[in-house]
Amino acid sequence: MWDWLLLGKAAVMGVVEGLTEFVPVSSTGHLILTADVIGFNPATASVFEVVIQLAAILAVVLEYKQRVLSTLKGLGRDPVANRFTINMILAFLPAAVIGLLFGKHIKAALFTPTVVATSFIVGGVVILVVERWVRRPGHSPKVLEVDAISPLLALKVGFLQALALIPGTSRSGATIIGSLWLGMSRMAATQFSFLLAMPVMLAASLYELWGARHILSAADLPLFVVGSVTSFISAYVCVRWLLQYVSRHDFKPFAWYRIAFGILILATAHMGWVNWS
Repeated sequence: MWDWLLLGKAAVMGVVEGLTEFVPVSSTGHLILTADVIGFNPATASVFEVVIQLAAILAVVLEYKQRVLSTLKGLGRDPVANRFTINMILAFLPAAVIGLLFGKHIKAALFTPTVVATSFIVGGVVILVVERWVRRPGHSPKVLEVDAISPLLALKVGFLQALALIPGTSRSGATIIGSLWLGMSRMAATQFSFLLAMPVMLAASLYELWGARHILSAADLPLFVVGSVTSFISAYVCVRWLLQYVSRHDFKPFAWYRIAFGILILATAHMGWVNWS
């Protein structure tokens, strides 16, 4: 007999993951808050989050399927495909290496309400500062499209992405806002962040799934399917929306949202309303 209430909660968690994974607000904090508010605490909660993250990644793969296929077909003979692949590898390596060496230690030491809240607030302030920087008189982006990104610039974005190992920072926030600061246009920064999410998040998710394989069971399948479907759909909608949004707007609303959410974390942790552990 299925637990329809639990499946409903899984659907909500999937929606939250899909809507927050690719915008600069950090999905982790939102998943923790949502799980606490709706009482979502199955034994496989940590694995569930990894599974719905994988579903969100598939939404990006669908959005950029032509780019992925053309790159794979052109490897070794198409200069554009070769350069793009090199850039993906260079941008992938810093977070991958640092994450493998220190990821668990960083999470164990820094995953506290104060650190997460501080990351949210500092991240919001950084967005406001960068937005002011790129809007200064006479400034114009140097890189207008993904194919114009140099290997050195890709590597720099990779190191900025590694900042997302700090809980509450947001991988998409670090890459999008960092890319803006490094001279990319909004569209190029957003697209590169989405494309980079595929190898980074896929590798991280599969690594965590492999480590948790001993607690997986067929009984969890309905829960994972429901969460994955809602995560995939909401992520796909969010990705399409964000690509339209950045063509006309800046990221200041996300900055103020981050600051407000950081204050919310501090308040709920202080009052004992939410278990942020």
